[in-house]
Amino acid sequence: MPAVRDHSEHVYKIAHQPSAAASSPVAASWRRCMTLHGLAPEEPRTPWRLAESEFRQARERSGVLIAEAAGELDRLFAVIGRAGCCLLLTDDKGVALERRGAVGDDADFRDVGLWSGTVWSEASVGTNGIGTAIADERAVIIQRDQHFLSRNIGLSCATAPIRNEAGRLAAAIDISTCRDDASEATLSILSQAVRDAASRIEANLFRRAFAGARIVLVPADRAGPALLAVDRDDLVLGATRAARQRLGLDDARIAAGVPASDLLQEDAPGEGGELPDAERAALRRVLSRANGNVSMAADLLGISRATLYRKMKRLSLN
Repeated sequence: MPAVRDHSEHVYKIAHQPSAAASSPVAASWRRCMTLHGLAPEEPRTPWRLAESEFRQARERSGVLIAEAAGELDRLFAVIGRAGCCLLLTDDKGVALERRGAVGDDADFRDVGLWSGTVWSEASVGTNGIGTAIADERAVIIQRDQHFLSRNIGLSCATAPIRNEAGRLAAAIDISTCRDDASEATLSILSQAVRDAASRIEANLFRRAFAGARIVLVPADRAGPALLAVDRDDLVLGATRAARQRLGLDDARIAAGVPASDLLQEDAPGEGGELPDAERAALRRVLSRANGNVSMAADLLGISRATLYRKMKRLSLN
């Protein structure tokens, strides 16, 4: 077919130009497909498909993700399902765990492999919404002939990654369509919808992971929910990726203990109170600021080290 031949020739030409790969995410993905994964655009390959037992294990590993995403998938499909779109939730390997699609469109999507149990990584089917969003860890739109495989140039995809409570890539959510009239404007709208859904799923996962904590919204201009989980003493227990980027947090700093009021430059709840819980919280914050150095904490409080030790013992902070 001329269209397939023309597309393959175009992919080879662009992918072999280092300047194009450096400036274009799609060209960089095409180059990865050939050099890293050994794929050829003219290959008549379909996505890898997991055996039933492997698929069952993949779903079990992602049980929490599936549970927290189910409502968002249903709501999103209620909006886009009649527009000839298919909705997939995958894990971080590109395995399609959950699917939403209209019965009338099933045959088209099954033919291209947009079905539960298939693998939409770049290694499996080259440049595509899911695989490239996972590889680049960012939301992407892959429209028709931007796909690596010539057999997939009838598809258009809008995909967003989903991160877990520690800010690490955990999944992807994708809207795909086989319609040849899917314009750039339409895909931009679908992309915003899928990014919003991904943000809500991330927030669901975060709140579930820190169910007993106070959840604080951090002012941020980055994509994704910027949330902190804070304990009763105002120490940060966890932070989403957007909050980590906004506040300069990482796993080590969170594990060491950092007061949320310091990060947000606010007065901590209970600060200055006379109740034991408030005093305990204040001491924990000061100890955190002093990196556990009791002498330094005593100096910050303006009391002797012996007095601070007595307070720590009384409040079970030893």
